[in-house]
Amino acid sequence: MDFSNLDILDEFFGTGGDSNPFMMLIWFLPIILFVFYGQRIQLIITSREIKKKMSELEQFRNDSRNELINYIKQKLSPNSDPTEKLDRFFDYFTIMPVDIDPNGIIPKIHHLVRSREDTTRKQVKSMFSEINTLEITKVQNLLEIVTTLQLLHKIVRHLFLTAKKQNNYPLILPLQMMLPFIMEQAEALKDAIPAFKQGQPIGDGIGSLVVGEMMLDTKKQKAEFETVYSESEFDGRKLILLKAEGPYATVGRPGEATESLIEKLKPSIIIMVDAALKLEGEDTGSIAQGFGAAIGGIGTDRFKIEAVAAKYNIPILALVVRQSVKDAITLMNKEISDQTENVRSQVYEMITDNSNPNQTVLVIGVGNTMGVAQ
Repeated sequence: MDFSNLDILDEFFGTGGDSNPFMMLIWFLPIILFVFYGQRIQLIITSREIKKKMSELEQFRNDSRNELINYIKQKLSPNSDPTEKLDRFFDYFTIMPVDIDPNGIIPKIHHLVRSREDTTRKQVKSMFSEINTLEITKVQNLLEIVTTLQLLHKIVRHLFLTAKKQNNYPLILPLQMMLPFIMEQAEALKDAIPAFKQGQPIGDGIGSLVVGEMMLDTKKQKAEFETVYSESEFDGRKLILLKAEGPYATVGRPGEATESLIEKLKPSIIIMVDAALKLEGEDTGSIAQGFGAAIGGIGTDRFKIEAVAAKYNIPILALVVRQSVKDAITLMNKEISDQTENVRSQVYEMITDNSNPNQTVLVIGVGNTMGVAQ
C-alpha cells in the first residue's frame, strides 16, 4: 500500500475534504458538558460568590455581638456575665397571629408587639441592679440590631445549603438576586452600632428633631409611655406638638398618644413629619409633601392614627425627608440635618394653608428620637 500521499495533519485536524471525528468531538464535547452538567457548573461558580457574602454576614453578626457584650460589660456594670443571657435573646423569635380571617388581626399584632417590647425591657433591666432609661433604650436597639443580623445570616445560610444539598441551580437564583439588598441592609445595621452606643441622633430622627425644636419654651406633658406633647400657638392657631420622649432611643407610642389627644382636644387637621426611604436617583435630604399617615413600622400605629382620623373626619397631611436605609439608621448626616429649618418652615406653611384661625392643629414628629430632646 502506498502511504506517500497521505497528509497526516490534514486527516487528523480535519483540514482535508472529509470530516474528522476528533474535531467533531472537540466541538460537541463542551455542548454535551453544558447540557448535562451546566447547572452544576453554574452552581459551583455562584456558590463561591454567595459563600463570600455569607462570610461577611457572619463577620457582621460576630462583630456586632461582641460590641454589644463589651459595651454592657465595660460601660454598664451588669450583675453578672451577660453573655449567656444575651446569646439566648439573639435567638428570640416572634410568631405572628393567624391571618386566615384578617378581621380583628390588628389588635392581636399590636398586643404581640407591645408584649415583645415590654418583655425585652424587663430582660434588659434584670441584668443590672441600676440602669437609667436612656441606657435601657440604647441596649434594646442594639439587641434588635444583633438579632436582625443573626436572622439574616441564618436565612441566607439556609437557602444556600438547601440549594447546594439538592444540586438545584434554579433554587439558588432567588438568593443570588436578593443578596445585594440583604447585604445593603446588613452593612447599614453594622454601621448603625456606633451611633446607638454613643446616643447620637440618627437620620430617622429628623421628624422628632423638627417638632422637638417647635416644642422649645413650652410645657411638656406625658401623652403615653415614652411619648410627650406640648401646646403652642402660631398665627392664631392652637398647636398640639407630639413626639417620642427624647433623648431616649425610642419611637414612643404615637398611635395611642394620637388617639387620646384627638379624643380630648379635637384637632381640625393632623400634620405628620417623618423620614422616608428615597428612590434611586433622588437626593438625600430632599423634602416632599403628601397625604396620609407618614409612619413606618409594622403598621399598628398607622392603623390607630388612620382609624381615629377617619372617625372624626380629620384630614392627615404628611411631610417627609427622603433618605436611604443606611442614612436612616446611622448618624444623621449634614444633608439631612441642614434641612431642619426648611422642614419647619414648610410645616408652618402647611398649617397656614390648611387651617383657619382659632382651629387646633396636631403636629406629630415621627421617628427614633435618640439624642433629640424636646
